[in-house]
Amino acid sequence: MIKTATFIKSAADKSGWIDDGVDEICFVGRSNVGKSTFINAITNQNKLAKTSSAPGKTRLLNFFNINNGQFRIVDAPGYGYAKVNLAQKMAFGEMMDDYLTNRNNLIGVCMLVDMRHDPTADDLQMYNFLKEVDLKVLMIGTKLDKLKKNDIQKNEKSIKKILNFDENDTFLKVSNTNKTNINLVYNVLVELLDGRE
Repeated sequence: MIKTATFIKSAADKSGWIDDGVDEICFVGRSNVGKSTFINAITNQNKLAKTSSAPGKTRLLNFFNINNGQFRIVDAPGYGYAKVNLAQKMAFGEMMDDYLTNRNNLIGVCMLVDMRHDPTADDLQMYNFLKEVDLKVLMIGTKLDKLKKNDIQKNEKSIKKILNFDENDTFLKVSNTNKTNINLVYNVLVELLDGRE
């Protein structure tokens, strides 16, 4: 389990990346998918990742030290937020492209999707890109507690079909509110770490 988690720094581009050999797992997702709340839930902290009522506020990569250097979580800006101007979108795209393609420390990506809705074009684009650059993906279906029981399997099937989900990746359904499956996330992250070639 995650016993300690501390914020290290934010970076707008490669010049701010940390130069060492610690493995990193990047967290990506749409602006309103609940990524910051999820990071706080898995690290057992209320205010580690800043949550905002205004989606799309994070424009930087935020680096967090997990279990005194066991690995790092890198929180990426939420994507697909309409009020961000084109120049910001371009800068965000370039930063993410550079990080996801060229970062040697990066061993996998935790991608969040909202269990209540079908994935957006942005979700599909992100997942396809992750597969193109051959990154292992842990897919997290959030807001499980907001679904009726008989919709859970149907929605998961729909999400996987739209994304053309690779069954070599892992799909976990979670609720930040009642902590369903939150304890399993760490185990899967450790599998990613252990599976590094």
